[in-house]
Amino acid sequence: MQAVVSPNLLKQDNVKEKVEYLLSDVNPATKNDVENSIVAMGSKAVEILVDKLKTLKGLQRGIVAMSLIRIGESAVAPLKALACEDKNYQWMADYLLSEI
Repeated sequence: MQAVVSPNLLKQDNVKEKVEYLLSDVNPATKNDVENSIVAMGSKAVEILVDKLKTLKGLQRGIVAMSLIRIGESAVAPLKALACEDKNYQWMADYLLSEI
């Protein structure tokens, strides 16, 4: 699976680029590896992931949501901020917060 084992990806310091690269070609066969790679970035990826909730759909959004749940406590404040600032995503943020 290219998205997880690419040596170029491992050398990058830009978390946003890493997340975008991982999500760019995800499919049901690679979703678990992609999610695990994102979760391994930890709190560094939280702001990017919360922002991605607003633009992604389907499998990609599901991976982002589950990654935020698995990252846990460091996702709480950004998700609360999302719920307060954008009522269109309040339901999603509330759901994710209830799972953390």
